[in-house]
Amino acid sequence: MDGKLLEAKNVSVDFRIDGQYQTAIHKLNISIKHGEVVALVGESGSGKSTFAMSVMGLHNSDQTRVTGSIKLNDNELIGLSERQFDAYRGVSVGMIFQDPLSSLNPLMKIGDQIAEAITVHDKQSKKVKQRVQKLISDVGIVDVQRVSQQYPHELSGGMRQRVMIAIALANEPDLIIADEPTTALDATIQAQILDLIKEIQQKKNAGILLITHDLGVVAEMADTVTVMYAGQIVEQARVSDLFNHPKHPYTRSLLRADPSEVNSGDELYAIPGTVPALKDMDHSKDLFLKRVPWLDKAEVEATVDEKLQKVSDGHYVRGNAWQNFEFLEDL
Repeated sequence: MDGKLLEAKNVSVDFRIDGQYQTAIHKLNISIKHGEVVALVGESGSGKSTFAMSVMGLHNSDQTRVTGSIKLNDNELIGLSERQFDAYRGVSVGMIFQDPLSSLNPLMKIGDQIAEAITVHDKQSKKVKQRVQKLISDVGIVDVQRVSQQYPHELSGGMRQRVMIAIALANEPDLIIADEPTTALDATIQAQILDLIKEIQQKKNAGILLITHDLGVVAEMADTVTVMYAGQIVEQARVSDLFNHPKHPYTRSLLRADPSEVNSGDELYAIPGTVPALKDMDHSKDLFLKRVPWLDKAEVEATVDEKLQKVSDGHYVRGNAWQNFEFLEDL
């Protein structure tokens, strides 16, 4: 299958704060094919996890408004009831959360938690124990019997993350959402976890939405990249195009601030300013430009077309500021 597995069109997410709705994501468009890894990149507060929670139906419906369209295997997700969401969470889509210690139940043994992920959707299964053991083995845990009887606090961070992957894969979902899956892990364990996710994805031909701020992870894992800033997509491209020919000032700033690209003794580039608060986001503008103080004020305040501009095959960018953008040090 090479059709669209996930297709999000004009997705907006508004949070109710002090009785008024504030927009956190504005008209996001993104698609994922079977077997494709799409990275969603941006600073904290850009809306990456907010979108993932929308796909999973995990927002508080009393405080959050999600509009637009999110289709998984051509089935519309926006507007589903909690019961309807329960029927597809873990079956059609599984999520690997960024903090396994807070996501796992501290009072349940590992084997019981994985078993629960199976039986909540397959109450008639007679081989739960065997499936649990296979899942633990599949995620690279050697001592299956011992680990299945342990509690989360008895495991290392890397082992807990493997358990989270086992739970996410318990029912062989078509789509895997990996939200910062290697946060707080050392480089060796991080590489093992990424290799494991890639191996499982290829084996099952699953689509992956990889949420991260780590550009090294993106370069290793992704097929295509979507860069978000302040609830907007600012650039979309194949991974090679994005790294070799970045266009948007924000994308270029992220790449310039990547520590792995700095030579020993050189000063690390820091992006000036901060992500604006929700109440200060005017999504008719290119919001990142306010963090580029050397740009002309008229350019910063200009209204930007909501439709991304195509610059080459498969490569799209927001607005026109990229055409003449230079870093202050290079002017």
